Amino acid sequence: MKRIKNLTKEQKIKLVMGADFWTNYDLDGQIYKFVVSDGPIGLRQPLDRMTTEQHDCIKSVAYPSFQMLSQTWDAELAYEMGRSLGNDCIEQKVDILLGPGVNIKRLPTNGRNFEYLSEDPYVAGTFAREYIKGVQSKHVGTSLKHFCCNNSEKSRQWMSMEVDERTMREIYLRAFEMACEAHPWTVMCSYNLVNGVRMSENAKLYGVLRNEFGFDGLIVSDWDAVKDSEASLNAGLSLEMPYNAAHQREMLAKADKLDPARLDENAQRVLELADRCEEESKLRKIDMNLEDRRAVALKIEEEGIVLLKNSGVLPLHGGKVFVTGAAAWRYYFGGGSSNVYPEREFEPLEDALRHEGADAEYAESVWEVNGHQANLGNLKGAVLKAAASDYTVLCVGEPCSCEYESADRQQIKLSKEEETAIHALARASEKLIVVVYAGAAIDMSDWVDEADAVVWAGYGGEFVNRAVAEVLTGKVNPSGKLTETFPLSLEDVPSENAYRDEAVMVYSEGLNVGYRYFDSFDVPVLFPFGFGLSYSEFRYGNLTVGKDGENIKVRFEIENVSDIDGKEAAQLYVREITKEVYRPYQELKAFKKVFVKAREKAAVEFVLDRSAFAYYSVAKDRWTVKPGVFEIRVGASVSDIRLTKKIVLN
Repeated sequence: MKRIKNLTKEQKIKLVMGADFWTNYDLDGQIYKFVVSDGPIGLRQPLDRMTTEQHDCIKSVAYPSFQMLSQTWDAELAYEMGRSLGNDCIEQKVDILLGPGVNIKRLPTNGRNFEYLSEDPYVAGTFAREYIKGVQSKHVGTSLKHFCCNNSEKSRQWMSMEVDERTMREIYLRAFEMACEAHPWTVMCSYNLVNGVRMSENAKLYGVLRNEFGFDGLIVSDWDAVKDSEASLNAGLSLEMPYNAAHQREMLAKADKLDPARLDENAQRVLELADRCEEESKLRKIDMNLEDRRAVALKIEEEGIVLLKNSGVLPLHGGKVFVTGAAAWRYYFGGGSSNVYPEREFEPLEDALRHEGADAEYAESVWEVNGHQANLGNLKGAVLKAAASDYTVLCVGEPCSCEYESADRQQIKLSKEEETAIHALARASEKLIVVVYAGAAIDMSDWVDEADAVVWAGYGGEFVNRAVAEVLTGKVNPSGKLTETFPLSLEDVPSENAYRDEAVMVYSEGLNVGYRYFDSFDVPVLFPFGFGLSYSEFRYGNLTVGKDGENIKVRFEIENVSDIDGKEAAQLYVREITKEVYRPYQELKAFKKVFVKAREKAAVEFVLDRSAFAYYSVAKDRWTVKPGVFEIRVGASVSDIRLTKKIVLN
């Protein structure tokens, strides 16, 4: 390693500032030049890394969005996705992948929700931890992001998120804490301010990250998140990205006034990361070919699709299938730094259904969606086609002009034109199936009762329609469940009604984020957290709860009472009965996806340590478990609890 004491101040300053858009300053060839890349759901690298152009990129495997990944409720798939992306990185000579993103889905309108995992920190932390392990098993680094409270894209570089200490710890920091158990090589700071301090300069929260979460890697800025290079350096941010000529001139001009210990400390971390990348690069080996990685992308979408409604029309049973809607033949994805250019030609749903043996035909209705407006084509002709078919499959949703980085959604309803198409086709169709392609919750209250089935395809990556066709035809039994609440309307979400102006967002709802609010205040929702239908039917039974030293062992059985093999995502929630501080009604503490053969049973076991019963005490500055009575609640969703049992903790 190049020793810090042998470097000039100028060299140290250049070390803590990127050399260009994607790489570090390499001391004029004396140290390893590492390469970072966008693409937590598929690599997004410009064809020419010497430019900042974002629209001319390599083609890569386009995996499903993080929303779809978490909806699998299978953390092993997060590891496999990470391992696949690690192979992608090796092929493209990328050293550090800029992901995963674990920010909490506080607002349904957040333009980047498709990039994040859940409204629940336990889900987000679990999937992020396994994803990091998967990527780094290939000797490629990760960048856990965006630290922290980047829960809105509105004026993201200037808005201060006003959050109380307990809420910060239990909701917004918990996923980062869990993810740090996988030892990410880097953590990326967010753009926003937290309680009045810009995150690139937030020494207090960096201290929590290092001293409490055990993070020992490098803190890197989000791109152009640094406004004061010296203040960021002094707070503990080690690498400012990308290269900023004006900032570097300012730092060089004040070189003699910079804190030498801080400069040395952060420059040292850059040297250590460069050395690590060089050493790990020697160990990299591709062990998954393109077909292997494609299979992972397909598997995640198959397992993540959520069947939201089914009045007995699915799976399809022969007959003529009429397919329509813009999303049936246009590739829908989230915009911004997660925008991937698929290496595979997009497959329209009509073709995918035919591939599965269905008699499918396409004709236009809604032709194109742009923002929250749509071009309504030959809807009259589509109505005639629907009336003459056994099934109508209408594909609706939000393309990247609706959900993207740097701006929030203006609403959570579909365009008026798409809702018009649903109403018209519902009147004409024998059986109407609505397939939704979007990355965040949609208000379906105006039309959901008119549909015979609703399938959530999300942003499913390059194999989205293959997986949708498999679910529609019954080749795949749907097993995905929601990892965020779908409200009846935006007005029902307290965080959407909280105070905000040009400078601040006040997190006045506190702990009551997502299902924690709807449960605690008994507010009805469209679809609850953890909800998803199957072609199988499951029963829960034989719950036992016992102590195993300091831990609590929970065991129960799931029985498949149908004639179809299926998978069930079982969820365990904890409720404190004898509380001394406010606790949400119940909180998720464990989950597992279980395969159960038709007419058979499967045993499920969870082991809970004391952290599953803890809250963060601001008075004591630590996590605390109050002795008392708790209830173990096991079910199919947060609103479908099947088994309960009380326990006493000492």
